Amino acid sequence: MKEITDATFDADVLQSAKPVLIDFWAEWCGPCKQIAPALEEISAELGDKVVIAKVNIDDNPMTPSKYGVRGIPTLMIFINGQPAAVKIGALPKNKLQEWVESSI
Repeated sequence: MKEITDATFDADVLQSAKPVLIDFWAEWCGPCKQIAPALEEISAELGDKVVIAKVNIDDNPMTPSKYGVRGIPTLMIFINGQPAAVKIGALPKNKLQEWVESSI
């Protein structure tokens, strides 16, 4: 999965030709670590349809604040440079995958 920073967000997410799922996370967040393996698997399975990337909110505070991220994990799907879907909290892999596939 790709690491996105405040500096690369515009180029990597807003200008992406594919939908991009952003996982807003932090090192200290237990549920964030819990969903990471599921996101890796979904990335491997749907990699041709969607880019799955992470933004560490501690290292990159501007982007989460711009998009109103208040709790983590927050998953946000961007399509054509616009937020198209949001999920907050940890979900099992099958629910995450259903949400991603129905959103892109």
